Amino acid sequence: MSKENIKKNEIVLYKREEDYIPRIAAIHDLCGYGKCSLGVAIPVLSAAGCDVCPVPTGLFSNHTAYPTWYMHDTTEILNDYLNTWKEIDIDVDAIYSGFLGSDEQVEVIKSVYKTYPNALKVVDPVMADHGEIYPTYNDDLCQAMANLASEADILTPNLTEAAIILGEPIGEKWGGANIDDDEAHRILNALLDHGAQYVVLKGIQRDDGIIRNFVGGKDMDIVELSNEFLPYMLHGTGDLYASALLAAIMVGKNLADAVEFAGNITHDAMIVSSKQPNFQDRGVNFESLLGQVTNLLI
Repeated sequence: MSKENIKKNEIVLYKREEDYIPRIAAIHDLCGYGKCSLGVAIPVLSAAGCDVCPVPTGLFSNHTAYPTWYMHDTTEILNDYLNTWKEIDIDVDAIYSGFLGSDEQVEVIKSVYKTYPNALKVVDPVMADHGEIYPTYNDDLCQAMANLASEADILTPNLTEAAIILGEPIGEKWGGANIDDDEAHRILNALLDHGAQYVVLKGIQRDDGIIRNFVGGKDMDIVELSNEFLPYMLHGTGDLYASALLAAIMVGKNLADAVEFAGNITHDAMIVSSKQPNFQDRGVNFESLLGQVTNLLI
C-alpha cells in the first residue's frame, strides 16, 4: 500500500493539546524477568510523554515461555485499588488492557470503562499465538476476553486471538502463515462486526519474507502495512507493538501511521534483541530505541 493511499485514511483518534500530558490506565500483568507487559508499556508510553498509571492484573516471576514460573493473580485487590482512584477524583485519557489473570477481571475493566466514559479503549487481547492458547488461560477467560473485544475502540489481535474472539476453530491457518488478502479482510471485517471500532490484525506471515499488519475501521478502508519477516520469535513483541501503536496515537498520529510506526520499531527491536546473549529466552529489548518514541513528540 503506497503512502499516498494511506493518507486517504487519516483517522486521528486522539488530539493532544500542546503541553498536556495524557494519562493512561495500563491494565496488564507485571513480569519480573523477560521483558513484556507493564515492563514494556510503562517505558514506551512514558517516552511518548504519557503518564502511565499501572493496574497490575497479575504478578509473574518470569514470562511463561520458561519451563517454570510463578504467578500471583491480583483479581481480589483490583476493585479496592480502582475505587480509590475514584475517591481521589483522578481522570484518564486512555484505558489500555492486555494480559488478564482471570475472567472476573473483564468485569473490572468494564467498570473502568463506565468510570471514564470518554477514555480511548484499547484492547490487546493477549491470550494466544501461533495456534496455541497461553497456559494460564481457560475457556471462561478466553470467552470473557472475546466479550471485552466487542467494546474496544482499538483491537489488536493476532490470528490465533482473532479465531478465539470470532469463535472459529483454531486450525493450521491461524498459526500465521498463508493468509491471503481476501481472508485477512474477511477476518478484520468480522471483528468489526463483533463490535470493535477499529481493528489492527497483526503478524500475518507468508512465504515471501514479509510480515503484514492490516488496519481498518467502520469509516476507513483497510490498509496493509508490512515489514521484513525475521525468522525467530521473541516474547514481548506483541506488547511492544501495541504499546508503540498507542504511543503514536497519543501524540496525535493517524491510525495508519501509528500502525506503521509500531511495525517498524518492533522490527528494529527484534534485531537489537538478536544481538543479546540468550536472546530468545530473555524477551524483546527495545531500550536503545526509545529515542524513536520520543521523536514522535517533535
